[in-house]
Amino acid sequence: MTVTPSATTTTPAPATTTTHPPAAPPRWTDLLATATEDSLAALEEAAGQDWSRLAHGLDWTCRQTLDHLALGLTGYAGLLIARPTDRYITLFASLDPQAPIPDCLDGLRIAATFAVSTIRDTPPEVRAWHPWGTSDATGFAAMAVTELALHTYDITGALGVPWAPPETTCAAVLARLFPDAPSGHSPSGTLLWCTGRAPLAGLPRREEWRWDGTVR
Repeated sequence: MTVTPSATTTTPAPATTTTHPPAAPPRWTDLLATATEDSLAALEEAAGQDWSRLAHGLDWTCRQTLDHLALGLTGYAGLLIARPTDRYITLFASLDPQAPIPDCLDGLRIAATFAVSTIRDTPPEVRAWHPWGTSDATGFAAMAVTELALHTYDITGALGVPWAPPETTCAAVLARLFPDAPSGHSPSGTLLWCTGRAPLAGLPRREEWRWDGTVR
């Protein structure tokens, strides 16, 4: 008699699921570097316009607003270097008032690069005074990004160049500096509302505002 061996049943191996760790949030130095390039691209597009016009919604001309922006970025780096506990620093940086706008934009790039380098090299435990909240390197990076976003918006709005702050940038800034920001709206619209630049659905334009740079 011939015996037929029984068929061997092979149990399939359990399916493997590949899991990917959640993407890490972008570093603030990367956000600041990207915000700088976004702003410079928009401002370069407006370089041939009349920068003696008032910036949108401000009492400064577009050129004065650009100078304020360069001063602010340099100042934030200076605060992280000097680390005062109760005052602003005594170093003030300004753009050459006689220089053409493209050269002034080079100055803005220098100020922003100075800020990025300083923030990158500042230990996380460092604190420095700011009138809107003693802060850390992350906070000053968020302040620098906010300055770039808002004042690029102010200048391009006056000079007829369509531009809006990027949504990813605005979302990061809102989370760090505006903890009480309303939800349910686009990040860019919310940031413009938080900083008194535009109304928001159901909310009138703000008359006064400030961010909160304290460490959380």
